[in-house]
This record gives sequence, structure tokens and C-alpha cells, in this order.
Amino acid sequence: MRLVVVSAGLSVPSSTRLLADRLAAATRAQAPAAEVRVVELRELAVEIAHHFTNGFAGPSLAAALTAVTEADGLIVVTPVFSASYSGLFKSFFDVVEPDALAGKPVLVAATGGTARHSLVLEHALRPLFAYLHAVVVPTAVYAASEDWGAEGLDGRIERAAGELARLMTGPAASAPQAAEPDVVPFEQRLAALRPAG
Repeated sequence: MRLVVVSAGLSVPSSTRLLADRLAAATRAQAPAAEVRVVELRELAVEIAHHFTNGFAGPSLAAALTAVTEADGLIVVTPVFSASYSGLFKSFFDVVEPDALAGKPVLVAATGGTARHSLVLEHALRPLFAYLHAVVVPTAVYAASEDWGAEGLDGRIERAAGELARLMTGPAASAPQAAEPDVVPFEQRLAALRPAG
């Protein structure tokens, strides 16, 4: 099972990458068979720009696109710029083939300097992945500067990771199995309706 993490953080170290790593670790803890691969968009910025101008993906971008399209689940994390996802983040998903993410489970997350930007998850990220026909997990994770080390972030990470892990492993693996009902043959039921004697 392949879990691909797409991080659009620009600095090193990056709070966006830190959140991405924490989400990946929490997901892997609940889906131990998952092999994690991280796609760091900062390293692909030039190839993404070249793809727009010449229509061809360079080798690193091509490998990243293959990893994303072949993944069993995605974690996507972007910093918030101007009340939305970063241009680099959007540019990467603009070069992903249409319908490549159809039906794919995706956990969306973002980081920002203030909690006031937390609605970016619902007004920018969720609609983007809905447009791409992905299956976005119900819990999205936003981490503002004041969330690091504060109560609540760990719980949101665990809940979102659990939702992604269940989608990746399939409902049959995570749903409790119902007991088999006792089956009474039809002839026996008919016999029970006949008058005695």
C-alpha cells in the first residue's frame, strides 16, 4: 500500500513539512503496511514551471506525478498565502492528469500564521480535490503558529489519519463483521405453517 505525502512548504525547516510528517506518521501507525513517500514541491518548482511552458515533465516531476497517481492515499499540505493554497501547490495539481485522482482518498491540511485562515481548508482545498474527483476525508487539519504544542492539534491529526487509513485499507478491513444470520430452509418454514394432524 502506497501513501504519498505532498508538501508545499518553501522554507527549511518548514512547519508545512512538520505537519505533513506528523500526519504521515499517524496514518502509518494505523495502516502499518503503508509505504510512505514524500514529494517536496519546493524541489520541483523549476520543473513545474518548465512543464507549463514546454508541456513536458522533467524526470523528477514525472516521478512525482507517477507516485501521486499510483498512490493508494494522499496527504496534501500547503502553507496559506493570500487566504488560499500556495501557487506552487496549485501549479503542481494543475499538471496532474485529469481524473488521475478520481476515487483516491486524500487528507487535506494547511499551515498558517493565524487561525483566521483555517477556512482555507473548506473554501479552497476541499473544492479543489472535489473537482479532481478525489475522496477527501471528513477531517481536515489546519495548524496555526499557536497550535504547535497546544491542546487539540494532536487529536485532529489522529482523527484525520484514522479516516485516511480506513479509506486506504478499505471498508471490509475496518468494518466490524456482522454475525451470519441463521438461515432456515424454505421447506422448513412452509412445514411450520401447515396445520398439525
